[in-house]
Amino acid sequence: MSKPRHDLDDLLALMAVLRDPEQGCPWDVKQDWDSIVPHTLEEAYEVADAIERRAWEELPGELGDLLFQVVYYSQFGAEEGRFDFDEVVHVLTAKMLRRHPHVFPDGTLASRRAPGVSAEEVETAQVHSRWESLKAEERAERAGDTRDIAAASVLDDVPRTLPALSRAAKLSKRAARVGFDWPDARGVLAKIREELDEVEQALAEGDRAHAAEEVGDLLFAVTNLARTLKADPEQCLRATNAKFERRFRHVEAALASARVPLEEAGLAAMERHWQAAKQLDPPVQEPPQGESRP
Repeated sequence: MSKPRHDLDDLLALMAVLRDPEQGCPWDVKQDWDSIVPHTLEEAYEVADAIERRAWEELPGELGDLLFQVVYYSQFGAEEGRFDFDEVVHVLTAKMLRRHPHVFPDGTLASRRAPGVSAEEVETAQVHSRWESLKAEERAERAGDTRDIAAASVLDDVPRTLPALSRAAKLSKRAARVGFDWPDARGVLAKIREELDEVEQALAEGDRAHAAEEVGDLLFAVTNLARTLKADPEQCLRATNAKFERRFRHVEAALASARVPLEEAGLAAMERHWQAAKQLDPPVQEPPQGESRP
């Protein structure tokens, strides 16, 4: 006879016990809002890593770890009388209903758009326009100024805690949605060349601080190029990191087989094995396509 499956109520009850000052876990009792944030970021990356590796057998556990972070914050909120998990679910559901009038025209879960109109037939541009409008209204409300929506910036709720590459992509995407963008990828390429020239000029002048600043501008421009290709720059760089690691490990293994210490191999030998490793790489696959949420 199989054991009964646990449900969300069990998880919430478990968290309440873990946080109980007398009966709970000493480590969990000591945690607070700030101490859990690094774990939340780590769990989100582990979900992304499992998906990219197609490690489907690991994914339920990683998603559970990420969900546990939400339960943690909800428990903090309940203990302080601020909110609980039910409030989190309510706010999320209400927000998604409000942002999807093309799916729930009456703003209720029971409502549906007219029969015969498929998701593919809904005009994507109209959906994005409506989404941006609703986001602007929400930003203005959070700023406490519902009378003047223009006073709220389109950049207001881009989290500062995002990795710099992801935040650059998010900032540029927000600006692009209101028309602050190059007309095509060629304009971005020209900007990249301009920034690279400025890096070279700063280096020629011996100004390392200025060169470092220009490298930041160069990275931002490259991030914009990834956006024009509808590619996520974090995913692009993670793929390159994995590729570099795979190839360098091949170099290490080849030198070890030849009994040549890595520090004594020299660049020429390393480059020869590196080129051999490139020949072993799998074919390049198309990057994930599609627009993310604004």
